Amino acid sequence: MLMKRLVFLSITTLLLFAFANQAMAADEVSSEKTPLTALEKVESVIYGSAGTGGMFLRLAKVERDLFGMELPGSLTERQQALLTFVEEGSGTQASLVFKIGVAEWVTLNRVNPSISLAERIANLEGILEESVQEGALSARLERILTKLLPSGVFSTPIQIPPSTVFKASFAKTLTVRNVAVGDIVELNIEEDCIISGTLASAKGNRIFAEVTKVKMPRSFGRPSEISVEFKNMESIGGQLTPVLIGPEAKKAMEIDAGTIGAVGTSFVGAVLVGPIGLAGGFLIRGSDKKIPEGTTVYVETTEASSVGGYQVLTIPDSTAVELAPTENPVLDGPPTDTY
Repeated sequence: MLMKRLVFLSITTLLLFAFANQAMAADEVSSEKTPLTALEKVESVIYGSAGTGGMFLRLAKVERDLFGMELPGSLTERQQALLTFVEEGSGTQASLVFKIGVAEWVTLNRVNPSISLAERIANLEGILEESVQEGALSARLERILTKLLPSGVFSTPIQIPPSTVFKASFAKTLTVRNVAVGDIVELNIEEDCIISGTLASAKGNRIFAEVTKVKMPRSFGRPSEISVEFKNMESIGGQLTPVLIGPEAKKAMEIDAGTIGAVGTSFVGAVLVGPIGLAGGFLIRGSDKKIPEGTTVYVETTEASSVGGYQVLTIPDSTAVELAPTENPVLDGPPTDTY
């Protein structure tokens, strides 16, 4: 009963904040934040894809699945409240995406944002409690977090420096026959990014890239081509930071002996190109060349970016200078490393 009351108070506080925030910013809402796109974003997080049908019915289902009840307010207010609760968070309240990421990282030493929130919670219940529970998703996650981290889960602002290098691997095989121009492809970050004791992104967070050119093999031996530009990397809370294959990323690829020349794990025949605007990428040519699942690549951030992180180490003030980020950090080491 106490847990239900705490969850209810937490949800009510965040929803009231979201309603007030939505009213104050009503005149600033752009076409990118229409009610439909807000609902689709929330559905994609919870179920893995956007729903179909009438908006009122879809919205009511999301609210019942998340909270066990439908919320008050107008259509726009309810959707903005959901978006705040699920993706953005406010004040001392971390977002649901942030909380599930921390729960997974503490339990599994990685995160799984490519699957639905409902499945992620069920997976944790199976591991920690040996059976999948019933009830509102938010209450189920809060129960898990109360047992895992009794002191609570808080989002700590942290800045990811420019030229921070990330090692990632392709989540699926890419060939000229299974991708098209405009497709967004996903890579999985291979190592935790911990800055001054705060987890900014975790193993399993994603890097997104866009396919910009696809050419099938042609006559007279002319090769096929796939061109890809890197776009963003994902923080533990789902915030996005622009990335490219820049000079520091290229250096990391050259240094990594496990990447260069290792068939099946590296860009054999790839031509690295960049910067292309804010998204340096690569071009691969060959006779029906493919990029196998698990192929590794390095990218780097294009600018300093503030994200919400999870504090895993307490760093004394006297050591702050020693533990400050290097000019061009390369992330490689155990989860508790700092740089």
